[in-house]
Amino acid sequence: MRTAISRSVGRCVSRPVVSRASRTLLKASTVVTLAAGAASVHAQSSVQLYGQVDEWVGAQKFPGGERAWQVSGGGMSTSYWGMKGSEDLGNGFKAIFTLENFFRAQNGSSGRFDGDTFFGRNSYVGIESPYGTVTAGRLTTQLFISTILFNPFSDSYVFSPMVYHVFLGLGTFPTYTTDQGVVGDSGWNNAIQYSSPGFNGLSGSAMYAFGNTAGQNGSKKYSVQFLYFNGPFAATGVYQYVNFNNDPADLDTLVSGMKSQGVGQFGATYDLKFVKFYGQYMYTKNDQQMGSWHVNTAQGGVTVPAGPGTVMASYAWSRDSGGLDQTRQTWAIGYDYPLSKRTDVYAAYLYDHFSGQSTGDTFGVGLRTKF
Repeated sequence: MRTAISRSVGRCVSRPVVSRASRTLLKASTVVTLAAGAASVHAQSSVQLYGQVDEWVGAQKFPGGERAWQVSGGGMSTSYWGMKGSEDLGNGFKAIFTLENFFRAQNGSSGRFDGDTFFGRNSYVGIESPYGTVTAGRLTTQLFISTILFNPFSDSYVFSPMVYHVFLGLGTFPTYTTDQGVVGDSGWNNAIQYSSPGFNGLSGSAMYAFGNTAGQNGSKKYSVQFLYFNGPFAATGVYQYVNFNNDPADLDTLVSGMKSQGVGQFGATYDLKFVKFYGQYMYTKNDQQMGSWHVNTAQGGVTVPAGPGTVMASYAWSRDSGGLDQTRQTWAIGYDYPLSKRTDVYAAYLYDHFSGQSTGDTFGVGLRTKF
């Protein structure tokens, strides 16, 4: 093969003179290479490892109980680690999966408590498309998402008054006597969910969980939700119905004679930059073999920028009609200070009181870091 020499400013480049046959072969090779490249783009996939560790030091006293000094986990957010991934299937479709495990860094144990499901936060596979997303497995409930997005302390099981009123109550927290709160966990097993695309800030989703037990087709739980985000304003609405917790017909093991529970919740926020307002209302209807009762719950709060950090304040109130005839009042105040984009320190105090029981309170300081 002969070689021609071309010169440019300050350098010499050797350029081969290619025959017609060689050019034809080169074109064919290029087409094959481009086709292989396109196929590899179609099959692009990714897997990500992520999570957070949150530890706090302080003291906690539940209503009617004794004070305990502790180094514990999940002051502002429950510690967890997770893996998620996706594969591009082409035409806007993706296969997705998520596996997330709670853990307690204070003693190295897996789960939020002894006996907790290993992938208790989320464990699902699904298809994401321009028409919405379908997932199946263990899924975070829509009620939990609405609860944490529209209160100043988000998902804190230690300092959020609204989380106390929703998730630390009926059948789940025997250290104090109450018939208020939501039955079940923040995640549902054997569940399938459809989530719509967003339309001008509005999106919706629906979830159904199966009993997975022969002869228990009547046992079910389902929920529907909308979320709306438009500039400084955001809102949510969710309805959840359960007549079993984890296994069909098991509500009776949590609350004697209980048949079912329906929960409706609305929430809204408005951000004025110098202050952000939060509001929530929840109605809970409980049915027993003999009679029923309902609970009204409301929460109001604010977050205020203060220096590089944020002041948080929240008040929640619940009152039942029938049942134990209780009033519950809980308030909290705290300050969160970012050390970096991934790490923050915080301090908070929470007051909690049921009518007819001694007062509870929690105070402490903590550190949270994300990876």
